[in-house]
Amino acid sequence: MSKFSRVLLLAATALSALAWTERDEAWVAARKNYWAFQRPARGSAPETKDAWVRNPIDTFLLTAMKAKGLTPAPPLDRERLFRRLALDLTGLNPTPGEVDLYLADKSPDAYEKAVEKFLASPHYGERWALRWLDVVRYADTNGYELDLERPHAWRYRDYVIRSFQNDKPYDRFIKEQIAGDELYPGNNEALIATGFHRAGPIHLVGGNADKEADRQDVLVEMTAGVSAAFMGLTVGCARCHNHKFDPILQADYYRLQAVMAATDYKDIEIASPAEKAAYEAAKKEYEAKLDPIKKAIAAIEKPCREKLSAEKKAKLEPALLKALEIPKAKRTKEEQDLAKNAESQISPSWDEVVGAIAPAEKEKRAALRRQMHQLEWSAPEPPTTAYAVTNMDKAPQSFILKIGDTKNKLGEVQPGFLTVMGGAQAPLEPKGRRAALANWLASKDHPLTARVMVNRIWAFRMGTGLVPTPNDFGALGARPTNQKLLDWLAVEFMDKNWSVKAIDRMIVLSNAYRQSAAADAAKEKIDPGNKLFSRMNKRRLEGELIRDNILAATGNLNARIGGKPVKTPIEQEIYDLIFTEAEPDNLWPVSADPNDYSRRSLYLLNKRTIRLPILSNFDQPDEMSSCAARSTSTHALQALTLMNSSFMETQSAAFAKRLERECASNADCELRRAYKLTLARLPKPAETNLAKQFLAKGGELKDFCLALLNRNEFVYIP
Repeated sequence: MSKFSRVLLLAATALSALAWTERDEAWVAARKNYWAFQRPARGSAPETKDAWVRNPIDTFLLTAMKAKGLTPAPPLDRERLFRRLALDLTGLNPTPGEVDLYLADKSPDAYEKAVEKFLASPHYGERWALRWLDVVRYADTNGYELDLERPHAWRYRDYVIRSFQNDKPYDRFIKEQIAGDELYPGNNEALIATGFHRAGPIHLVGGNADKEADRQDVLVEMTAGVSAAFMGLTVGCARCHNHKFDPILQADYYRLQAVMAATDYKDIEIASPAEKAAYEAAKKEYEAKLDPIKKAIAAIEKPCREKLSAEKKAKLEPALLKALEIPKAKRTKEEQDLAKNAESQISPSWDEVVGAIAPAEKEKRAALRRQMHQLEWSAPEPPTTAYAVTNMDKAPQSFILKIGDTKNKLGEVQPGFLTVMGGAQAPLEPKGRRAALANWLASKDHPLTARVMVNRIWAFRMGTGLVPTPNDFGALGARPTNQKLLDWLAVEFMDKNWSVKAIDRMIVLSNAYRQSAAADAAKEKIDPGNKLFSRMNKRRLEGELIRDNILAATGNLNARIGGKPVKTPIEQEIYDLIFTEAEPDNLWPVSADPNDYSRRSLYLLNKRTIRLPILSNFDQPDEMSSCAARSTSTHALQALTLMNSSFMETQSAAFAKRLERECASNADCELRRAYKLTLARLPKPAETNLAKQFLAKGGELKDFCLALLNRNEFVYIP
């Protein structure tokens, strides 16, 4: 094909793409009436005088139940309801003292007071953060092969905790995460919030990278994050072609991507001058202590490095050797490339060097490295830095890409939003694009934003969403099981200043929330999947909360909030599996303070490629894609982890020692205390008799404790 023919073909392809865009915009207009693209209307709550109704939530649900011949389930007893409330709002069992005070409070508003207590708990924000970080794919590492750590990413995690704890209006929460740097200049909290755009994985590898393709991967991640978290749409399905089911054009996808195209990842120092000066002084002092150790290690390695390098140099190809011997200043471009190749070939790897060191010298080196690693714990903290984003000086051009390929550009697009929701254009200048997106999403006129969030709140508290597919409100997603209630809640949410706590409060105060979760075969026939919520859904604790509550029961939980992520000891077999190819010391440097090992699971280093068994076996997501609702699997590894792992062995022994210490080895006291610490209730007579029989026959208290921590009742919300 001639050059002229190729130009004609490319031009025809581009014109065809633009023609399709015009035709498809008419197709989009014809589908604007889909429920999810209509602004939610409050509507009136159905009228009823039924005594079961406590608030409008109950009214909407009871009306839907009655239409199917269903009635609400009996209420859960006070004791178990209190535990449900505590686990839902804080992620932790209530303490024995809290249970006693609640049961002793006979006032009519005792439950309401408990609700306010847990909403105000410092652990409320942690509970919500675990769910939100799943949605935005947060982790402390990049993912993929290298899975490098992100030293400053944790500040975004702490920002999320504070935001939910302080009941930050959700519209402000959106604006800060998408465009905090633009909308609130000089506000460090808002700058840290933009770490949202960097929460997902990023593929960083060595070698010859395609910069344009790598940049496209970054934009894909940013676009996916915004569309899933805030719009609940599978916009990414329009990356290669018009969405097959929803009225989202391929051009829409790239218009939305163009909003992010002028955004760059950047770690931004936000430390005060005094903090920076203190860091530089401490760093100088630290390096003065570390430098002699490094030099001593280098001196031991030097003869071996030189010998190995000489041997490798002798085996080089003549062309490489010749280029290497030419002075650097006199090398041509070709000779520079050859010399670089030669240098990489003659440089010995760490394992070759260590293998060549004599045994006596190797032991000296090992002792020096242990000394070095010990000293590394005293390294000064770097100045406070925001893991954030910034704008480029000049916005790059954005194009529709044929099948998402950067080498196949079609028509150019300008930054803008989805055609089906108005398709407004964002500013052309780099600054202001994300601000326009944030304001568009946080508007009360946006049809999806409030709906998506109240649906997440509902799913969090009731076990499944009113839209059972929280990240997909499109045609392939599930239809709302009660759209009138969903829309009423969405408008209420906005009218209550976008308060998450206001919706949480309304849900947990409803009689719908207070229902028993007991299975009902008759109801299941009428309403498979309990879509009408005529009983409570049975919900298992997340793996993180199982671990947290084990630590709380044993008395080992370190409840400190926020801060750098913690590395805890990992099983040797996992260590050996992951680090077989690496330097055999300090590859997983655990915290210097053993108390950190017992921090809440939210604060453990979230490495995408390394999972603690107790978390991975209980369905912790890998954070490579947005997780709107965790799966709940059942398999043998879960039982093995809770029964046989070294973690459980240690904790059950600690639990037994706590009981002996607090009860002065009084058996009756130990049994009562054990049940209250794990299940927030006293044992039943039959349970007491069985436990006493076990202990009387020589059973050990730590084994009884292990059995309690393995109970189905312990790992499920009542």
